[in-house]
Amino acid sequence: MSYPSNAERDLIILEHIEQDPDTSQAALASQLEVAVGTVNWHLKRLIEKGYVKVSRLERKKLKYIITPEGLLFRARLTVDYIQNSFNLYRLVRLRAIATLDELKTLGYSEVCVEGNDEVAEICRLTCLEQGISVVEDGSAPKMKMVGLKVILTTKEQA
Repeated sequence: MSYPSNAERDLIILEHIEQDPDTSQAALASQLEVAVGTVNWHLKRLIEKGYVKVSRLERKKLKYIITPEGLLFRARLTVDYIQNSFNLYRLVRLRAIATLDELKTLGYSEVCVEGNDEVAEICRLTCLEQGISVVEDGSAPKMKMVGLKVILTTKEQA
């Protein structure tokens, strides 16, 4: 499981506030799967930077408003998130291609890709693109992802 960075949390908070200005810190904490104190810290930072304004609706009820600067900040965070995602995609793909080149050099034309997450899916698609069959056969070489690292295991290495 990967934990969102502060920038990703800020982005999620800003998006949630944009969708529901009457949201509570508890609802934001639940969405982010963090403590209410963590959300409070993020909101205070966003307010101090002028990205969010807060007004009191009732004694315990607040309303959050994203400022124009906050909208620009959210747009910048979104672009950064997308660029980072594409960079990670390219990195995994390059590592998968290098691993598949090694597999081809060893004379194999099929592989068993372990895992069900996004990184494993990128590897499966790269296999198909590179002409390598993805099989469930336990005797086929295995392509395993550990974080962003791609590891190849063949019978000879086992």
